[in-house]
Amino acid sequence: MSDVTPTPPDPSPPAEVLTIEESSGPPTVDALAGDGTSPDIRPENGSEAGRGAGEVRITWIGNATVLLEAGGLRLLTDPNFLHKGDHAKLGGGLRSKRLHEPTAQVADLLPLDVILLSHHHGDHWDEIADRDVPKDVQIVTTAHAAGKLRKAGFTRVRVLDTWDKVTLRRGSTELDVTALPGKHAPQPLAAIMPPVMGSMLDLRVGTGRCRIYVSGDTLMHDRLREIPERYPDIDLALVHLGGTRVLGILLTMDGEQGAEALELLDPDAAIPIHYEEYTVMKSPLRDFDAAVEWRRLRTQIHRLDRGDTFTFPI
Repeated sequence: MSDVTPTPPDPSPPAEVLTIEESSGPPTVDALAGDGTSPDIRPENGSEAGRGAGEVRITWIGNATVLLEAGGLRLLTDPNFLHKGDHAKLGGGLRSKRLHEPTAQVADLLPLDVILLSHHHGDHWDEIADRDVPKDVQIVTTAHAAGKLRKAGFTRVRVLDTWDKVTLRRGSTELDVTALPGKHAPQPLAAIMPPVMGSMLDLRVGTGRCRIYVSGDTLMHDRLREIPERYPDIDLALVHLGGTRVLGILLTMDGEQGAEALELLDPDAAIPIHYEEYTVMKSPLRDFDAAVEWRRLRTQIHRLDRGDTFTFPI
């Protein structure tokens, strides 16, 4: 992966630094491997690659839930652990059935240092997360989601407004998390949908650096054009797809919009996630594949099966 170009100055306030002293939630006996080592999250090709310093591991648990591991830091995105056949609550009495079983549950993923939550929706934070995620884990999210999490008893919730940044530090590993603009729905549904944020992750492990974009459940919209102006040289993009539709209205990027977003942001590599997971998702992965091929993007697409891990050096 390429070196990260420094972010141009912007009017945002200085980043708060949160030092992580100890990962939240010690592993349970069931979560430990037989030799007492860390949970058995299956690496790419069944190897043990990526556990050393200077490498990043991205494991797709299912839907928008991804485990990022680097330099001793463990970050989880959008924890959704409903089982196959369960129904996610989407608000307004709407529900959607899950079509795939997640490849891990909370206990399998502990300990966690931080959770990055793009928004509070039933397919991104569910009742299982409410029950099983340790109440003292650090969570970075929107103001709307923070209010719901605090009511549920979570004690370490950091709110980021658009372009705000927080730095997480664990030993010699540092992670800048910057909130990016997102738009979950056009009007009239925008007024009743939860606010959503994308995120830019600038990771430093010793002398190694990488930049990862997490789209969140955004549609293509004008403010996304600000992202490559502020953050060039994106190494990896995690792109939420699916073409979610409610009442016929598009709420997440379909294959065409996903390819358009990659053309705009021009990352070196991308991993599509958040597709074919719930019945409201109407755009299969093949739509994205066709749109990417038609645009002849330079971005290298890595298609993971649920439970697989993508490992790369930094």
